Amino acid sequence: MGSAVFTGPADLDSLLGKATLRDIVVNADPAQPPLSLLVLHSLLCQRYKVLSAVHVHSSVTAIPPQLLACLGPRNTLNHSRHDFQLGFTLIWKDVPAPQMKFSVQNMCPIEGEGNIARFLYRLLSPGPQDAVSATLMDSWVDTAIFQLAEGSSKEKAAALRALNGALGRVAWLVGSDLSLADIVCYCALLRSGSNTSAPANVQKWMKSCENLSHFNCAYQVLQSK
Repeated sequence: MGSAVFTGPADLDSLLGKATLRDIVVNADPAQPPLSLLVLHSLLCQRYKVLSAVHVHSSVTAIPPQLLACLGPRNTLNHSRHDFQLGFTLIWKDVPAPQMKFSVQNMCPIEGEGNIARFLYRLLSPGPQDAVSATLMDSWVDTAIFQLAEGSSKEKAAALRALNGALGRVAWLVGSDLSLADIVCYCALLRSGSNTSAPANVQKWMKSCENLSHFNCAYQVLQSK
């Protein structure tokens, strides 16, 4: 249940092109931690050999310990970079929105938590194969970022009602298992603090998410705020 959809082998060469180590670098503001990206990092570690690192840019001071440890314990073994499939580096930096570069010198940055989450999710799952489900997933991601996390009180209330209505009919937002829509919506609720006053169907769904260990990193980060 939950994260079973993300298990099994995947061909990174076909997804990302041939390389010894594919480097993903994310810049994020410690005042607004991108919780969904931390959950996706945890899922990536379940599927691939990931070399993870957290750094602090000179534009930021006084980082809480939880943020320095948000990608898990540091790799203290004497491994070569060639032993890993993915590099995932998180840099706490004064930026207006999360930014991501992949194979740093070869692409323009991807801006925004929702867009970065979509990129990382494609490394875990091809996503919905039909147009209706794919559109529904994108819609929930936008709702999470622009209404649940960043919207006005009225917009947040409307999004919560829509979420509660949808979850009255299904266990997960898209398909029969956990998806990107659930991850981003759940993390947006945590970030906004709306989880404590959510309606019944949303509370039940949140419990299902909380039963999955991949969300633990989000709780630990929130303890630093």
